[in-house]
Amino acid sequence: MHPKTPSFEIASVCGCVIFLLFISLFLSGEDNCNKLSLSSISYAHLSHLPHYNGFGAAIGKYYVDEALDPEFTPPLQPTQMTFSIQDYGSNDVYNVYTMVEIYQDSTGQRIKAFPWTKQDIGDFSLYYTFPSIGNYNIVLSIANDNNSSNHNGIDPPRDILTGNLNCDCDRGVFSVSITKNFGNIFFTAIFAGIISAIAVFGAVAAFAYKSRKKHAKLVSHANLANSRTVADREILIKYSVMMFAIGAGIVHLAVYSEHGSLRIQYSIFLLAAAAAQFAYGIVYVLMTLTTELDSIRSARTAKEYYKKSVILNLFGLIGSSVLLGLYIYSVVLPPPLSPINRPEAVDVAGILDKSLEAVLVIGIVYLMWMEKKRITKLLVEVK
Repeated sequence: MHPKTPSFEIASVCGCVIFLLFISLFLSGEDNCNKLSLSSISYAHLSHLPHYNGFGAAIGKYYVDEALDPEFTPPLQPTQMTFSIQDYGSNDVYNVYTMVEIYQDSTGQRIKAFPWTKQDIGDFSLYYTFPSIGNYNIVLSIANDNNSSNHNGIDPPRDILTGNLNCDCDRGVFSVSITKNFGNIFFTAIFAGIISAIAVFGAVAAFAYKSRKKHAKLVSHANLANSRTVADREILIKYSVMMFAIGAGIVHLAVYSEHGSLRIQYSIFLLAAAAAQFAYGIVYVLMTLTTELDSIRSARTAKEYYKKSVILNLFGLIGSSVLLGLYIYSVVLPPPLSPINRPEAVDVAGILDKSLEAVLVIGIVYLMWMEKKRITKLLVEVK
């Protein structure tokens, strides 16, 4: 009877999904509206990819992204409002006249206005301290004619925020929420969910590790001491490989949003890499748990198990090697699609992630060698 390995089918499905997602990055939709396409999409030059109080809006012939810093803005704290104006061909714009107003949503009153100003480049920031908790509307006006004589001072407040009566301009509205503790609640919930999931999986893995280690000792008869040492080492390396893969995936999850400020495709790639690393680590352990090597009693079954383990290990080995190579390339030369055309900075997160992946590659290579040796021995025994 063949051992059941449903985890291998799960790995195949995950691999197909990740492959299709990667392919979709190179496909343009009708009128270039594929939001995942690598071609001709405007993305803002923000310091990070905002999850909250950050929006994008079409304003006339431009597309504008807005973000607040701090993102979860509390009241009575100086706040940076950043705007990035680009055209629909991913090109920067220059020498545009803008006016920014802030309206309180509850009363409809304008509480702050920044006069018409010539921006040398479409990326600019303003600073304001929101007075209280609540919702606010930030109105950005962009002149159509870029004539300083027609745009100076401050326009009168309006009931219709996007109205452009007596103004040769286009306007867009960005709604923001000012709270005291929502940021803490948000991050606590996210990290609690991640830590809980890892803790549950870690507890199951630890229990399985202890059980398999005990079983390995019970089935060892000849050359008992050496057999126990080999079994312990094999089990330890398998779980270490899993933990290194998941650790590298966690680092990718931690840094993906900040790369979105350069190119949204960078964030998608990092998320796909994290998903692949999680899938590899978890599926490998699942395949190990669902197949007892000591229960294999036929050459056909042994070869089938070894074939699946080789495919899974090659997936992890090639993927990790590609990620290592891309990182080395990106810190030496400008990475592909980079809008700033310079290498990425070397930071702690990058060093940590690549260190985990380097150890992961070494662990996979050693594990493949060890499994080859183990399967060869099993084939000899079952003949």
